[in-house]
Amino acid sequence: MPEELLRRFLEGVRTTHPAEWIAVVTGVIYVLLIMAQRRLGWVFGAISAAILMVLAARARLPMNALLQASYVVAAVYGWLAWSRGGVVKPITFWRPRGHLFAIAACVVVSLGLAKLLAIEGSSAFPFTDSLVACAGLVATWMLARVYIENWLYWVVVDTVSIYLFFSQGLVVASLLYVLFLLIASFGFFNWLRKYRRQAAASAAA
Repeated sequence: MPEELLRRFLEGVRTTHPAEWIAVVTGVIYVLLIMAQRRLGWVFGAISAAILMVLAARARLPMNALLQASYVVAAVYGWLAWSRGGVVKPITFWRPRGHLFAIAACVVVSLGLAKLLAIEGSSAFPFTDSLVACAGLVATWMLARVYIENWLYWVVVDTVSIYLFFSQGLVVASLLYVLFLLIASFGFFNWLRKYRRQAAASAAA
């Protein structure tokens, strides 16, 4: 089994389209810049998402394709939100009831979308594809609002996305999500340190 996975991985890397590599490179740059709270990151995020949108649609992951399209729109929102007043937005926590509502809404919406996708037959993973799309939307909104928990949502989204893209033959794209997973884990602790320094500075003021 490990030999078969390795064979599929190497074959996938060998046959990967250049556009997929561009999506990987711009995607990594996007996450690194966003983690550093650099506004330019949203530009690279839009480029990566636009390419992944096309790739996901071709791989029979329609909801993921729509999710990537929403990332392009979210990149514009993030660019504008992070530029208001020319000041970096402070890192904050989202209220617990917000998380409960978001998670419940994602599950309910995903169940409904999964039924429609199953009937249409256009998705290889109706429920999982839908759930990742919904959670990704929430995480993107949280990121633009500079809520620290966005990184935890990304850990879940990236983990599931690795499986989805690899299962559909997009090996390099799945590798991108492995990198996203590692960066999201680091991003959470990085923002947590910034939040504590920010809180200490506010208390001392």
